[in-house]
Amino acid sequence: MNNQETFEKMREMRLQGMLRAFRESCDSGTQERFTPDEMVAHCVDAEWDDRYNRKYARLLKKANLRYHARIEEIDFRDSRNIDKNRLLRFSGSDWIKKGESIIITGATGVGKSFIACALGHQACVHRKKVLYYNSIKLFSLLKYAKVDGTYFKEMKKIQKQDLLILDDFGIKTLDAETRLMMLEILEDRHGLKSIIITSQFPVDKWHEIIDEPTIADAICDRVAHSSHRIELSGESMRKMKARE
Repeated sequence: MNNQETFEKMREMRLQGMLRAFRESCDSGTQERFTPDEMVAHCVDAEWDDRYNRKYARLLKKANLRYHARIEEIDFRDSRNIDKNRLLRFSGSDWIKKGESIIITGATGVGKSFIACALGHQACVHRKKVLYYNSIKLFSLLKYAKVDGTYFKEMKKIQKQDLLILDDFGIKTLDAETRLMMLEILEDRHGLKSIIITSQFPVDKWHEIIDEPTIADAICDRVAHSSHRIELSGESMRKMKARE
């Protein structure tokens, strides 16, 4: 069998990474420097890398993150009240495997969304399914979904995600329909799948935002009392960066 036939079979089997590595080795003549097992390992590694990169790109695109943020881009200056070691531990995927959640609170502009997106990006690196929503837009979407009959499809989509990012929670008081949707989302994820919630308001103010004691207790019981907390402080990062 000649190499061209091998190329064609790799292409038909969609072994793009392996095809590229083998073709490059043949074109450069470097395949002669490899033992047979080294050549196989080289091609398999190339195929693994190619599939990983394609999956990572798909996950990142579907996550629809607000910011293209990375952990290493986070500003850890003391005034922000960020425990760097603790946050770096979240750069792994163990907390997602355990179905744990994170609440990030702080004033407008302190970088809540950026940190949430950086953690979401890192989850994609670890091949986890991530989905980002602005909370107001999510609940508006779900209300429209109830009207056009796609509500259960949308909720199923949310339920399947390894990590859900709910940004800017509590900007407006929750109405009765939104409260029940929020509770349903948290009930589906409780102890099973992870969620990151960002909010301008500290957790002890959430009862006022939810505006219904029984449901507020249920929501806080499922997420607020069992989540990791990151409470940011300091001035607006937008103002700070503009000044710098």
